[in-house]
Amino acid sequence: MTDRPRRRPADPALVGVLRMPDPAVGPAVSLLRRIAIALGALFASAVIVYLGRDGYVDSNNPGPLTFIDALYYATVSLSTTGYGDITPATQSTRLVITPLRLLFLIVLVGTTVELLTERSRQAFRTQRWRSRVRDHTIVVGYGTKGRAAVDALLGDGTEPSEIVVVDVDRAQLDAASALGLVTVTGNATRSSVLRIAGVQRAAALVVAANRDDTAVLVTLTARELAPKVNIVVAVRESENVHLLRQSGASSVIVSAETAGRLLGVATTTPNVVEVIEDLLTPEAGFAISERPVEEAEVGGSPRHLPDIVLGVVRDSKLYRVDAAAVDALERGDRLLYVRKASLPEDD
Repeated sequence: MTDRPRRRPADPALVGVLRMPDPAVGPAVSLLRRIAIALGALFASAVIVYLGRDGYVDSNNPGPLTFIDALYYATVSLSTTGYGDITPATQSTRLVITPLRLLFLIVLVGTTVELLTERSRQAFRTQRWRSRVRDHTIVVGYGTKGRAAVDALLGDGTEPSEIVVVDVDRAQLDAASALGLVTVTGNATRSSVLRIAGVQRAAALVVAANRDDTAVLVTLTARELAPKVNIVVAVRESENVHLLRQSGASSVIVSAETAGRLLGVATTTPNVVEVIEDLLTPEAGFAISERPVEEAEVGGSPRHLPDIVLGVVRDSKLYRVDAAAVDALERGDRLLYVRKASLPEDD
């Protein structure tokens, strides 16, 4: 009989480092909600006191309590002012008003209670997320390249909860958290930070650092921790591509040269650039996607399919659509094709 792994207790030290996105509730809505709860408790107390008015004694008026008297008593009692002019005279009335007083006090000091419990709540949510997260995508650096990568992931159907952003800039992390992304504060060149982000269980790591040397260090650290994770890196200079490859990067994108090529193409054939931008934008127009070969397509040529096929992936190797090796499709092949962005991915 195998022992079940013990669940680790929530680590308060992660609070402030690993931050879970909170539901967006404006301060005005929160204030109005608390006012409504307080007024509701006050009105309910007044009604309960009025219904049990025979159990109360008014030292200034020996007659039965009116609803105004009940409302007055509920107000001074729940606010713990307690002038003593109206008092509960029976055990039942004392038992009724005491819980209501406690409820009202909790509402009034709700902000303090929320601040005191926030750390424990965040620690619990953090531990629950770490125990459940699998096959997520980590984005290191939430600058221009990191934001574009996240936008592409979201536009392609990835859930915000499946994306973790690692950065040292609090303003950048706040922007990522506003989109519902999980954020980690820290330097991704440190193995402890990548462990907090769950790199060992991640499906992909996107390195969008501002410096090439930082990208190399992040890649080395991540590859040591997660030998099978797909690491995609953006670098500024092409001379650093071989360093990233040796460090364990699965794919390397030279941002400066790519932008330069597009600038050069745009001077003579601007429509080509527009089509490329359309293909790279998954929210509208057309997009490049990947899908498995269907059973009916096995044995056929990828060039004769209704879809516009650009390439075939076989045994983790990419072939162009006109390559002789993939002239006949096989089971297990995957097709890179052009699809309409408005349609869901066929996978």
